[in-house]
Amino acid sequence: MIVVTGAAGFIASCMAGALNARGYRDLVLVDNFSHEERRPNYEGKQRTALVAREEFFEWLDGHHRYVELVLHLGARSATTEASAEVLGELNLRYSQRVWGACAALGLPLIYASSAATYGLGEQGYSDSHEVVEKLRPLNLYGKSKNDFDRWALAQEQAPFFWAGLKFFNVYGPNEYHKQRMASVVLHAYEQIRRTGAMQLFRSHHPDYPDGGQLRDFVYVKDLCEAMMFLMEERPQSGIYNMGTGQARTFLDLVKSTFRAMGAPERIGYIDTPVDIRDKYQYFTQADMGKLRSAGYAKPFTSLEDGVADYVKGYLIPHAYC
Repeated sequence: MIVVTGAAGFIASCMAGALNARGYRDLVLVDNFSHEERRPNYEGKQRTALVAREEFFEWLDGHHRYVELVLHLGARSATTEASAEVLGELNLRYSQRVWGACAALGLPLIYASSAATYGLGEQGYSDSHEVVEKLRPLNLYGKSKNDFDRWALAQEQAPFFWAGLKFFNVYGPNEYHKQRMASVVLHAYEQIRRTGAMQLFRSHHPDYPDGGQLRDFVYVKDLCEAMMFLMEERPQSGIYNMGTGQARTFLDLVKSTFRAMGAPERIGYIDTPVDIRDKYQYFTQADMGKLRSAGYAKPFTSLEDGVADYVKGYLIPHAYC
């Protein structure tokens, strides 16, 4: 039995689908299942039970002997969240309870961190444990994720295997519900479909041209493959980057979206919203050496191929994985 928290959300629902495809059917999906717009993310998944987030620890007390692994992918994922209390409860204290339960019950744990912990990248983008204390995230969301990473590394009692995953810029199916926080691929697809054009954020940094902001865009299917590797192989415990190791521009991403839609390119620029302008990352690129050294050898999907698969296989038919 594998527990997947955040199962009504984007990455966790894709992971549940990937587990099903790999033959794992005995899944326990944990989340707040009251949001009807998220129902298609999980309703078709083969599972043993749906468990409400607030009832999870009581459920675990009674069923832990059947659990093989906890995939803790649930979190408050909005980078614009302004409530430190909400982020502290969902991203820190709840995760601490998950960690404590796994450590006490002898359960391996894989949890979601974020590349938002890296801030402006002053310390680079290495997943070395030595830099975690030095990181200065740009927003409360990134701080909440880094606070948990710091806390986890300081614990004497830990799950016998654990991995904290720093997700970079993830795109792919099952993110329809994310609205403003959805990937630029989804926003581009919707804008192009409605207007025939796409508006990108203008650069407010002298080192980057408009559209030249660089991010490590990673297809969610690649993340699922990498998580499956960690789940099955269980290399050395620790924090692992989850990107491609290759930064690409937003202009590259949007051009790929136009191409996948078979639409002529019409690209304009608007000012970056003031509420995120001073917290905006202009460059991210995962150092993937640790995961590769652990034995993960599969190539990552190119941006062009990932966008084409997402647009043609999911966005155009409005499908779910």
